[in-house]
This record gives sequence, C-alpha cells and structure tokens, in this order.
Amino acid sequence: MTVLNIVRTAVRKRVAYSRLKHELASMPLETAIDLGMFREDAAKIAAKRIYG
Repeated sequence: MTVLNIVRTAVRKRVAYSRLKHELASMPLETAIDLGMFREDAAKIAAKRIYG
C-alpha cells in the first residue's frame, strides 16, 4: 500500500466518522431512547463503528 492510498483511506474514514457522529448527535431524542443510546455518546459510537 502506498502512502497516497494510506492517506486516502484515512481521509475517507475521517469523513465517514464526522458524518456518522453528526447524524447520531442530531437525531431526535425519542429515536435515541428507542435505540437505547445517549446522543452524547455519538463520538464514541461513531469511532467504534468506523475505526473498530
């Protein structure tokens, strides 16, 4: 894997992480409760999903 591919992969993951974190943090409270999560945990949930 070249350095350029590593950077591209990192950028794609960062974009996916940011998008997911925003979506989770901005979901309605009722939806978050139904899913059994706190919106405040959006960063932790997104990081686990995207980065493993």
